[in-house]
Amino acid sequence: MEEIISILEQPLLTFAGKTLTMLDLLIVPTVLLVGVIFIGWSTRILKKVMRRRDITPDAIQVITRAYWIIAYVMLFLGLLSLLHIPLTAFAFVSGAIAIGIGFGAQNIINNFISGWILMWERPIRIGDFLEMGDIRGTVESVNTRSTRIRRNDGVHVLIPNSYLLENTVINWTLVDKLMRTTVRVGVAYGSNVKAVRELMEQAANEHPEVLNDPPAVVFFEDFGDNALIFDLKLWIDSGEERDLRRIRSDIRFRLEELFDEANIVVAFPQRDIHVDGQLQITR
Repeated sequence: MEEIISILEQPLLTFAGKTLTMLDLLIVPTVLLVGVIFIGWSTRILKKVMRRRDITPDAIQVITRAYWIIAYVMLFLGLLSLLHIPLTAFAFVSGAIAIGIGFGAQNIINNFISGWILMWERPIRIGDFLEMGDIRGTVESVNTRSTRIRRNDGVHVLIPNSYLLENTVINWTLVDKLMRTTVRVGVAYGSNVKAVRELMEQAANEHPEVLNDPPAVVFFEDFGDNALIFDLKLWIDSGEERDLRRIRSDIRFRLEELFDEANIVVAFPQRDIHVDGQLQITR
């Protein structure tokens, strides 16, 4: 046993004026492994405790991310203390890293800082519905480098955090989840316009997900080329675009039934042809 201890205490290398033995090099991975397992376990426990207290997902993500960073910094400092290595030994390395960051990692640092701004200011939260150009989807997570969005078709999109701060982003659910949508329909000329308005209001009021306050409103929008154009404006309480599409579809199905019962014809394109001269049909 004494021989093994003497072998383990044999100096292997010198770093920053400190002699490191084989025993030190064996202790470090053990402490590192235990520390990583403990940090992962304590992070999961912290998330469970905050979820039981009904803390918002955004606050949970910010707190756990800060805890994770602080815990790993403390683990790193503990390992240095265990090896008796001062932080001044990394002054040169830190300077080299800073130079590397200055030349080649501006975008990474920019996205990292933007991620913390998004998590602290919370202009974009988990569960929000965003629109950025052709991309529409729900925010699933705000990470330190990018934000993950799930589109309506199920595809996940990673958006750099700096893009969300530097460009115009439409947040449908920033203040609340109230959304307004429009159902447009064109009826044939000669239809009873008052009856059309009443039936459209009836279709909206019958739907359980359409809000009564503010109420649904029907506008006689225009005299079209082939139809009288009516717009039904209604509000729903939802954070999903697919809910808007589903409700519009339900109301169109109901309008088809109501118009059929009232003998109101949904208009379709028509053209009158005037023929000058004599029309002859030959076989």
